[in-house]
Amino acid sequence: MENLRGFLLIWVVSIFLSFNLINVESRYHFHKKQKSKSSNAGISFWQSPPANPPDADDPPTDPGYSTSEPCVFDVTSFGAVGDGSTDDTDAFMAAWKAACAAESGVLLAPSDYVFLIRSTIFSGPCRPGFVFQVEGILMPPDGPDCWPKSDSNKQWLVFYRIDGMTLTGCGTIEGNGQKWWELPCKPHRGPNGTTLPGPCDSPALIRFFMSSNVVVSGLRIQNSPQFHMKFDGCEEVLIEQLSISSPARSPNTDGIHIENTKSVGIYNSIIANGDDCISIGPGCSGVDIENVTCGPSHGISIGSLGVHNSQACVSNITVRNALIRNSDNGVRIKTWQGGMGSVSAISFENIQMENVRNCIIVDQYYCFTKGCLNQTSAVLVTNVSYKNIKGTYDVRSPPIHFACSDTVACTNITLSEVELLPAEGELVDDPFCWNAYGTQQTATIPPISCLLDGEPQSIAESSSFGC
Repeated sequence: MENLRGFLLIWVVSIFLSFNLINVESRYHFHKKQKSKSSNAGISFWQSPPANPPDADDPPTDPGYSTSEPCVFDVTSFGAVGDGSTDDTDAFMAAWKAACAAESGVLLAPSDYVFLIRSTIFSGPCRPGFVFQVEGILMPPDGPDCWPKSDSNKQWLVFYRIDGMTLTGCGTIEGNGQKWWELPCKPHRGPNGTTLPGPCDSPALIRFFMSSNVVVSGLRIQNSPQFHMKFDGCEEVLIEQLSISSPARSPNTDGIHIENTKSVGIYNSIIANGDDCISIGPGCSGVDIENVTCGPSHGISIGSLGVHNSQACVSNITVRNALIRNSDNGVRIKTWQGGMGSVSAISFENIQMENVRNCIIVDQYYCFTKGCLNQTSAVLVTNVSYKNIKGTYDVRSPPIHFACSDTVACTNITLSEVELLPAEGELVDDPFCWNAYGTQQTATIPPISCLLDGEPQSIAESSSFGC
């Protein structure tokens, strides 16, 4: 009898254990299935700011956790109000700190909100896979009078020492630039096209400083007080599918400015503003620009270079498959007298011009005023190619203008398939050349007879230019 009881006890315990194991397994698989469906991409959203955000080095406790899945930190969960008037800076800084510390962290500024942020520096390094995602609207205080006295008035959002970050989204970064443009010191704000004395610093809207492996994509960036985007001391930068806009008469509102930056790709973007669509400053190399629509603007520029007798080295720049329209300049290289260094290995190819003044221009006498003194040293401009540049020009200026230094000639300029016709009226003014050496690989329209053949009789050794 006792043996029978023992057998029955063992049988009941076995059934009980089997039932529980089945339930545990079922709960585990159910959890995995639900996680994979959330947010269409397996993203876990923070519903509220954690009192103690998990340390990035802590092991995961969720059996369905994957280190490759992004974790989203919504700024509204960190206290951001998003009503366009409340200061949300502290909430963004708290969300940045949490997202930056998480692998594949995403700082999310959600849609249907307008976030007001003061001048802020977002510092790295961050964990791999960091994304700053803008779906709503970000904007600074409205003009100089609303700008906090303790904040820098030279920059707004700064991303410093970031390696491997993506700034993206379908939202808008609004610069509130109107009141900055109206400062009396701005160009043409005084009587008869002059400027008036007074403070003139205005903030660049977005600045990446000493950062690498950066991607900026998808955003609308508009009405910056000064430069819309600036990259300084960066490496490996990808910019694509941006819309950048400000009024044609907004001063110093370059769309994308890069300096001391290497390995840059700028693709599939539309830029309309009051200064250069893209400006390339000293210390840049390996820049590839393709499928960019530019204008109204001041065109796509290399420079200005060599200001205050400084050294400037720019090389390996390619601009292709671009449309430039209703602009003061097309593709331009501009340097100051007295500079040093060189601009070399530059290619402009497959560019359509529509009603553009100075479609092709090299200006080595760049100067803000009429009082600049003549100087003998200059930045060397060499190995510049113009291929398949076609369209129409504004007849107020010659369509081709090569004004090279008296003492440091431009060399190895090549032109092929250049066809530029007046947007209206008759063909006027022959192309202008001064101390420019090069060749026409095909006949150009208008004809260019002013290029000098071969090389100048004497040219300084390239090493003396310091690049």
